[in-house]
Amino acid sequence: MPEKSEVPYAVDPRVTDVVLAIAMALLVAVVIAADPDAAHHAGPGAYLFAAGFGALVLLRRRLPRTVLVVTVLAVFVYYTFQFAPIGMALPAIAALYSAAEMGRTGWAVGGGAVLVAVATYYRVTGTAEEYLTPYDLVTNLALVAAAIALGVAVRLSREARVHQAHAAEQRLQAERLRIARDLHDVVGHNLSVIALHSGVAAEAVGRDDDAARGALEHVRQATSGTLHELRSTVRVLRAPVGDAASPAPTGLAGVEALAASARATGLAVDVTLDVPDGVLDGAIDAAAYRIAQESLTNALRHAGASRVTVSARVDGRRLAIRVSDDGRGAGPAPVPGSGISGMRERAAVLGGTLTTGNAPGGGFVVAADLPLRLEG
Repeated sequence: MPEKSEVPYAVDPRVTDVVLAIAMALLVAVVIAADPDAAHHAGPGAYLFAAGFGALVLLRRRLPRTVLVVTVLAVFVYYTFQFAPIGMALPAIAALYSAAEMGRTGWAVGGGAVLVAVATYYRVTGTAEEYLTPYDLVTNLALVAAAIALGVAVRLSREARVHQAHAAEQRLQAERLRIARDLHDVVGHNLSVIALHSGVAAEAVGRDDDAARGALEHVRQATSGTLHELRSTVRVLRAPVGDAASPAPTGLAGVEALAASARATGLAVDVTLDVPDGVLDGAIDAAAYRIAQESLTNALRHAGASRVTVSARVDGRRLAIRVSDDGRGAGPAPVPGSGISGMRERAAVLGGTLTTGNAPGGGFVVAADLPLRLEG
């Protein structure tokens, strides 16, 4: 029986805001009630302010700057009524935290600075009877700094999770595109070989049975290769993400086998590979093979060519690949198909380029320029 997928439990932001609002209101109310002279300075108005400080928190996500400004002004108004002292920074810690969490760090720092400055002013110039005198400067600074730092830390952590999720999605999408390109290249090439050999077999039946049997054997081999590739791809797609390794890609060493299957259809293929062993990164080697494969496939299917030349050589720190045929070439306004687009995308992703076009003496040319090694 398949296991149930585990979905991380996410708390509704509205629930978080309600809990934070209640906590803020209760905290201020407790400080008011703890005042030694609460009987004279802790009337209903003071507790109404406590409820107001909490209620403002409910708007923190939509209006973080407004909540911060109103909270700071409410602290000043609270003290004009000479209610029980609650400190300058304490009623504003939720607003400061929220502003920093919502990306309004500058506003949070400014609001905190105003509160600390006013508290310091009263502490320095006030008399012994001033309600703000007992609240030390260090305490106000610590509360403001802690609230802002916590808000910034929560925001950065959330942004990091979003970035990681986005990066994982990009990697998954890139892998899907790579699999689609590989499948297109392999299946397209093998089906072209199958189609050509099937035609040869159909013409040879009854006239040259050996030729027919040989053509059918090529069809069998191409079909077997296609099925193997499809099974490998399906295994990769069915496996859990991160559990299955992608099939090992073929490099330039496999170009000769491609040429052999094309020669069996009657197409003359010349291959010249001047690439020392170990000079290419695996991704570059695989891309070079796919470009050669797709170019040969296009020559088989569309060019009407009798000869194809495939060459690959190292030129400085670059790999030059050229596949040309003597076929009919492209029309006056050629429209690139998915195969050519896929080759061009492969080259671009690896930091290279790919160009296509009619050859000066007739035929079609595919030329790719790739780095020998991936950067970084």
